[in-house]
Amino acid sequence: MSVPSTMRAMVMERAGEPLKLRHVPVPRPARHHVLLRVRTCGVCRTDLHVLDGDLPNPKLPLILGHEIVGTAVAVGEAVDDVAIGERIGVPWLGTTDGTCRYCQRGHENLCANAGFTGYTLDGGYAEYTVADHRYCFPLPDSYDDLHAAPLLCAGLIGYRAYGMIGEDVRRLGMYGFGAAAHLIAQVAIAQGIEVYAFTRPSDAEGQAFARDLGAAWAGGSTTQPPELLDAAIIFAPVGPLVVEALKAVARAGVVVCAGIHMSEIPAFPYELLWQERVVRSVANLERGDGDAFMALAAEIPLRVAATPYPLEDANIALSDLREGRLEGAVVLTIQP
Repeated sequence: MSVPSTMRAMVMERAGEPLKLRHVPVPRPARHHVLLRVRTCGVCRTDLHVLDGDLPNPKLPLILGHEIVGTAVAVGEAVDDVAIGERIGVPWLGTTDGTCRYCQRGHENLCANAGFTGYTLDGGYAEYTVADHRYCFPLPDSYDDLHAAPLLCAGLIGYRAYGMIGEDVRRLGMYGFGAAAHLIAQVAIAQGIEVYAFTRPSDAEGQAFARDLGAAWAGGSTTQPPELLDAAIIFAPVGPLVVEALKAVARAGVVVCAGIHMSEIPAFPYELLWQERVVRSVANLERGDGDAFMALAAEIPLRVAATPYPLEDANIALSDLREGRLEGAVVLTIQP
């Protein structure tokens, strides 16, 4: 398969500035790399945090994007499990050292020397990208390129957060009903859990969307639900929601903060945490999360709401995501 020497890419040159459309060299696959022709790439709120400078020390210049669906066009000499022409997905976790204390304990998501796609490694806002085949995933055939992309972060980090809510959960709250929540809500409902969706107070359309997906209740983020919750997941990067969620969960309730960045959590009275309530965070993902979630996505026909944008409109896509102008996920489509 013929590969050009240069490609179009939306490049972040400095934090806080719009991405620039550039022609840059096509990367060459190293020993464990796959060179992918990018078909789609999800636009994630984490991309906004990188662009805004909330996450320190990104690679610069940088190609954002870590929900990549691509077709293999070349492979490194150590790659024996990806065929030319095969479709695979590239997630946020791009590499680990395998030797640090966290990797040795089976917590590669906390690796002290990890590389992250679209942050410390170039990502998928481009026509081509390279990725370590050991950190990529096969994708369920039942999802086309547009609808497979959100599975690779919204789905994966949502699934990891969902796995931390604890056992015997009958009522689950989700704060911020966007790309991740709309997928994981469907998983929870399929498994017999009542979902309570919390959106921006004035977002009637988002609340209707949640109810249409099967939520038992939907309301504003500062509204108390009609029943106490057993657990809550906070997808929105808004620190005060931790306090709202603690008010909404019952004794021994668990509040999971699923974002990579969150605004400051305000002080709150100890009585909200007392009675063995728990607040915990989620960091990155492990490869086991990807294997488990992709198998689940193949089993449960998830309705993926995805709005496509051409590559050159990446700045518009990021702005629309920031302002909450759409339902579900945002996805760049890269034409050959």
